[in-house]
Amino acid sequence: MNKPTRQKPTTSSIGMKGLVFEEPLLFEMGSPGRTAFSLPKYDVPEVALEATLPAAEIRNPIENFPELSELDVVRHFTRLSQWNFSIDTNFYPLGSCTMKYNPKVNNEVASLPGFAQHHPYTPDSLSQGSIQLMFELQEYLKEISGMDHVSLQPAAGAQGELTGMLMIHAYHAAQGVQRKKIILPDSAHGTNPATANLCGYSVIQIQSDERGLIDPGKLESVMDEETAAIMLTNPNTLGMFETDILKIAEIVHKKGGLVYCDGANLNAVMGKTKIKTMGVDVLHFNLHKTFSTPHGGGGPGSGPVGIIDKLAPFLPVPLVEHTDGKYRLNYDRPESIGKMKSFFGNFGILVRAYTYIRSLGPEGIKQVSEMAVLNANYIKSSLKEYFNLPYDGHSLHECVFNDKHQLKNNVSTMDIAKILIDYGFHPPTVYFPLIVKGALMIEPTETESKETIDGFITAMKEIAKLAETNPEIFHDAPMIPVSSRLDEINAARNPKLKWKPAA
Repeated sequence: MNKPTRQKPTTSSIGMKGLVFEEPLLFEMGSPGRTAFSLPKYDVPEVALEATLPAAEIRNPIENFPELSELDVVRHFTRLSQWNFSIDTNFYPLGSCTMKYNPKVNNEVASLPGFAQHHPYTPDSLSQGSIQLMFELQEYLKEISGMDHVSLQPAAGAQGELTGMLMIHAYHAAQGVQRKKIILPDSAHGTNPATANLCGYSVIQIQSDERGLIDPGKLESVMDEETAAIMLTNPNTLGMFETDILKIAEIVHKKGGLVYCDGANLNAVMGKTKIKTMGVDVLHFNLHKTFSTPHGGGGPGSGPVGIIDKLAPFLPVPLVEHTDGKYRLNYDRPESIGKMKSFFGNFGILVRAYTYIRSLGPEGIKQVSEMAVLNANYIKSSLKEYFNLPYDGHSLHECVFNDKHQLKNNVSTMDIAKILIDYGFHPPTVYFPLIVKGALMIEPTETESKETIDGFITAMKEIAKLAETNPEIFHDAPMIPVSSRLDEINAARNPKLKWKPAA
């Protein structure tokens, strides 16, 4: 692979060093007759495949099918795995995604035979341990959030949103008059308007004020009896706490609406405040963010939903209950919105979150928030002289810079993100929230050490200096990884989904 050359980043002790293997496709490897297995001689007569299966059931031969040794195969997939960036290898500064480390004890507990091999159709009488774990996890999430009830069923944050909004829809239907609108601040997560629309609501967007917060005056001007709810995030996507949250809830409740809180940023406040006390009626949790279960490609996710008492009749079935000394799954819920997920949700993820909470305890949960906020503010104070900070309020778990200073030298947010890969760090969230042009959203979480954060800060400072002294090198970055700057637009418009041999 021919790559343009330039001086590589010089920051010590970070980044990629040593051998970086390029790897061909399997179809470009091997030799006829080479094999990765050795089987004993047949002890039954050999019969042609065509004699045992209909022709329609037999796959056509694959052209140039690779023939490889075991060592070829092992090395190929091991080298590919070394291309991957993971939370076990380095730092993800992804704002609002809370890419924190998944402690290995969580995986060990989830892999215990009693959990991993427990069939979901096992009757309640033989499932007491698993149902007890789910019940206790519900109780922990209720205690952390202050909500009255919790359902563990939703399989992701977005599905948790959908579950919460369906309960809001069912609640208003039970009042006899269905409402038509949902209010969203312009800093909302992208899934919020999609969820509202999926539930049949039209979206009314309100602009944030000069602080980057919801303006109660603007909210009051659009809130009416046709509005079912406001969907907000607290702390919001700028990493700042909505200081007028009680006034916001009062305005919405006065007109009969409900307050939905996207729990994506719970990592900043858990153990420090209870979401229900802010006037929130519905809250979804991201177990794959806040509670350290696998995230993204390492999933699956989990998005439990907490609600106040008056929404309890509409909870998904089954409901996990503890009555008369026994744990059970209650399907007898006539006003329920129904099932949102097969069986009882992603049980293995629930086990991991349960383990995480039990490992930390109440004081540990509080320290998570404190360290997440401390780390984010350390990054903010260290970089504010190098990158523009559009909203310089009291940040909590994340901070949002942009590329205003670097654009003077034709270096954009995307250029900054790409060259950061050469320094050994995953790029932060870029171009979100949309109210910040050229946004760089950074969230360190509580799990990163000061040494790791200092390395990231050093890299970002060097990048800022390079943008002034040598801006032309940015447009070919990253240079060190096997793949450099990709043509993402062409890849999206003209995907190659099937390999073809070269002519």
